Amino acid sequence: MKRNYVKEVMELGETHEKLLLKGWVYKKNNIGKVCFLHLRDKTGVIQVVSERELCKDLRLETAISVYGRRSINKKAANGFEIQAEKIEIIARATYDKLPFVINKKEIEANLETQLNHRTIALRAPKQRAIFKVQGEIVESFRRFLREKQFTEINTPKIISSGTEGGSEMFVVNYYGKRAFLSQSPQFYKQMMVGAGFERVFEVGHAYRAELHNSWRHLSEYVSLDIEMGFIESEEDVMCLEEEWLTRLFSHIKKTCEAELELLGAEIEEVGKIPRITLARAQEILKSEFQKKSPEGDLDSEGEKLLAEHIKKKYTSDFVFITKYPAKKRPVYTMPDKNDKRLTNSFDLLYKGLEVTTGGQRIHEHELLKKNMIDFELDTNDFGFYLNTFKYGMVPHGGFAVGLERLTMQVLNLKNIREASLLPRDLKRITP
Repeated sequence: MKRNYVKEVMELGETHEKLLLKGWVYKKNNIGKVCFLHLRDKTGVIQVVSERELCKDLRLETAISVYGRRSINKKAANGFEIQAEKIEIIARATYDKLPFVINKKEIEANLETQLNHRTIALRAPKQRAIFKVQGEIVESFRRFLREKQFTEINTPKIISSGTEGGSEMFVVNYYGKRAFLSQSPQFYKQMMVGAGFERVFEVGHAYRAELHNSWRHLSEYVSLDIEMGFIESEEDVMCLEEEWLTRLFSHIKKTCEAELELLGAEIEEVGKIPRITLARAQEILKSEFQKKSPEGDLDSEGEKLLAEHIKKKYTSDFVFITKYPAKKRPVYTMPDKNDKRLTNSFDLLYKGLEVTTGGQRIHEHELLKKNMIDFELDTNDFGFYLNTFKYGMVPHGGFAVGLERLTMQVLNLKNIREASLLPRDLKRITP
């Protein structure tokens, strides 16, 4: 027989044809000679009613096949149940004790315990719902950019030199040579613009050896990157991201209605995202909150306070912070033509957390080379990158979005590791 998923059973008409369902025993309750099971598969949970004898050997999380008919039962959670005629064990659960209960609304275990038993925690529908939403974020990203004539690329993650600078890189022994895990596909996506693709995007892993053990940092994360040629300024890049976010939130509402309800998350309209300079943001923090900011940046407390101001004044969860100082931005960032101390760059804050960094890049070979020297970089180490700019590199820019950060903020999660399937951080490298 063809397998039927729980969601399909819910969508059947008045038919009472024979069905085959496969999944795990989510709950079990015996009342007299009748057994009430809740069967869980990837699409949902449904009640199964059988003779007690049919389910006498079933433990929670045993994988089973259920043959039976659908019947209407308004008292059941979904208004339907399966009247089982036969139940077969596919894979027997042999544990001594479950590490925690997963068939309640919330898992009553701390995050560390859940992560230690990640595949068990992910059996809970609410936990898995996070990754349904995350998957739709990626789907929306790809679909939107393909409509905009972007080409998807896949760049190397083992590299010979850093793209962002600094010491926050993982070192790799590459056939006896020193190499690194990529912090970003930045150089390569710029090179592909120059190679003639003009507009490119990538969904790929990035690595940061940051000595942080916080609610918002990961050592390995998924980066949603774009780079686009023939731009006028960084404003073109911000407008593109704004348009995508508007599309994204509409897409999530349509495709993740059940998951959003399960997670208690509400999706608001994006609208026009306000843009303010970093200098103005720091003035607001000082005047309204008596908050002093670090030189050339905002700290996490400042981001949260600024979010309060933006929400009150613009009724927006988003704000673009623009015109960061050159000394605080990567070597490839385009200087502002009116003030060389500043750059055509931006960060996007969402609910008080940075989720995007972007801007216009330097496209002139000599200016980029000079900037590298000013940053005390050896241009010989970046010949593969610099050479591209000798052959008519066009004005270009782009951005990168941290997928886990965006997921965390959309769903109002408390820790970024909840939005990572198998997180890697300062202390965790298993499972």
